Amino acid sequence: MKHILCFGDSNTFGSNPLGGRHPWGVRWTSVLQNELGAQYRVIEEGLGGRTTVYDDEMGDDRRGLDALPACLETHKPLDLVIVMLGTNDTKHRFGATARDLASGLDRIVCAVERHPWGPAYPAPKVLIVSPVLIREGVSGSPFGSFTEEAAALSHRFAEMDRRVAEAHGCAFFDAASVACASETDCLHMDAESHAALGKALAAPVRSLLG
Repeated sequence: MKHILCFGDSNTFGSNPLGGRHPWGVRWTSVLQNELGAQYRVIEEGLGGRTTVYDDEMGDDRRGLDALPACLETHKPLDLVIVMLGTNDTKHRFGATARDLASGLDRIVCAVERHPWGPAYPAPKVLIVSPVLIREGVSGSPFGSFTEEAAALSHRFAEMDRRVAEAHGCAFFDAASVACASETDCLHMDAESHAALGKALAAPVRSLLG
């Protein structure tokens, strides 16, 4: 059996734009599991508000770089780590640039590569998934930490994440090529986009893991 860790934020957790959480069976992680079948195990590690490297004074334990090592240890052995982060790095209070987004993601990938796996656990492959675009109008959504600058910055996600993937020899997939944030809150995917993303990721995952 192949083990896949999906490390992300609220769109990996499955936050529903209408409130609450999409149920298992709707979330892209579960769609991916269904597409791959019983020879694969998809492990969901999504947390709303999670950043790559930023400490958020408005929410505890949201720094992905701090949480990742324990997740890697908990779920060993792993064959693949899928990382989809960056949306929360665009919050106004962090003042991040496009280069900062790439640097944060780079540190996450380095943490996977440099983790002390030990002789019994080969290091997993990494698939970087750039997040869906933040919609214009996000400043009027219930999530007041985002300004319209975040929507503009999100258009750099794919470009910067691809560069990180190329630098590390990782696989890359652009979530915005198949999915989008809901018009309801400008940030979170609806059921249709979850289904599209989960189905689209099945082929590259199979290609990576054989």
